[in-house]
Amino acid sequence: MPTLILVRHGRSTANTEGLLAGWTPGVALDERGAAQAAALPGRLAELPLAEIVTSPLQRCQETIRPLLDARPDVSPHTDERIGECHYGDWSGRKLAELKDEPLMEVVQAHPSAAAFPGGESMRAMQTRAAEAVREWNARVERDHGPDAVYLMCSHGDIIKSLIADALGLHLDLFQRISVEPCSITAIRYTRLRPFLVRLGDTGDFTSLVPREEPPGGEADVGGGAGAP
Repeated sequence: MPTLILVRHGRSTANTEGLLAGWTPGVALDERGAAQAAALPGRLAELPLAEIVTSPLQRCQETIRPLLDARPDVSPHTDERIGECHYGDWSGRKLAELKDEPLMEVVQAHPSAAAFPGGESMRAMQTRAAEAVREWNARVERDHGPDAVYLMCSHGDIIKSLIADALGLHLDLFQRISVEPCSITAIRYTRLRPFLVRLGDTGDFTSLVPREEPPGGEADVGGGAGAP
């Protein structure tokens, strides 16, 4: 079965403003995010990509554009099932404000029970994304053979949930996974089990440098902004 390359979108204006973007329209890449997207073709230059699939949201479309320009022979596909979690009434709000919401504790510690007001549950988010991957695996294998490599450009929580699915981790453990903006994760699928062969690779270790204010124990809902 194929190898899936998962790319989180580059850093967005919502990331730097500390907002939970969700499906809010008009959320674009910031200057750093645009630079991350421009570097993507070089980082993936050695990989023969059979298909490129992306979330319909602007920040993903902008991230993948330089790669598509460099690969005019590969047609893009859009799949809403790998679009961001529907955060409902939380969309567009500041993460700092959401920390005091009782639901945030559930999102952090028991996400399989978390459902966003006016939005969807995290369980439903994972299910739709995993179903999309399985369908694309079958399609890519049928059209390009079992050794094909294809790419999906998606969002932090979506990618984390797909990694958990590949590792056989309960969704309640997915907040232990971190994927920075424009990071690359690779999962090789086989008939019996998936293999996680890359996780959140950015080629940049800046985010590991100790900070004046160390990060706390909570996970960044939506994925976080990555290195400063």
